[in-house]
Amino acid sequence: MASLRKYLIAGILVWLPLGVTVLVVKLFVDLMDQILVFLPPQYRPEALLHVSIPGFGVVVSIVIIFLTGVVAANIFGRRLVSLWEGLLARIPLVRSVYSAVKQLTETLFSSSGQSFRKVLLVEYPRRGLWTVAFQTGTDVGEAQAKTGEQVINIYVPTTPNPTSGFFLMIPRKDVVELNMSVDEGLKMIISMGVVVPVQKTAAGAVARQDAST
Repeated sequence: MASLRKYLIAGILVWLPLGVTVLVVKLFVDLMDQILVFLPPQYRPEALLHVSIPGFGVVVSIVIIFLTGVVAANIFGRRLVSLWEGLLARIPLVRSVYSAVKQLTETLFSSSGQSFRKVLLVEYPRRGLWTVAFQTGTDVGEAQAKTGEQVINIYVPTTPNPTSGFFLMIPRKDVVELNMSVDEGLKMIISMGVVVPVQKTAAGAVARQDAST
């Protein structure tokens, strides 16, 4: 029975990540394929090529995003974007949502930004209990002056769904910066601690972190 259980677990560890990956990719491809419904029927790839191309919507989406970036990167494109944003700023509800999403996007994708660039170890939800968190910023404005300490913004994700979590402002002295990448930190959270990143020692050797420490 022990051997049977061991082999079953080993099989699950092989097939479960593969199955989830295939499912997510399939859902994404199917979603992107829906973009083609905006094309007239006679111009759709199955009508032109007389064959159905799964995932063609993904290619179309990437091309559209790329061309949009090319246009927006020049002076004329920036002018158009500015006019578009000015129009959205006149709509009460839309301007609040658009400005918040735009600011978040610029922060996340900026090469000079600090959001989700560092993985931290913090004591949460109480002293003596540790969890993995991500640094989202160092500019806390009024909170910096009110607390009288150097604090940073962090995001503490929940497991196994890291898209939900808690926003905390915590003193910098109370966090421990980890060497693992953001991807490794996310894998550790999603797997509920089953997948533990490797640790490079000072001598350059690689050793597996002890999950019990």
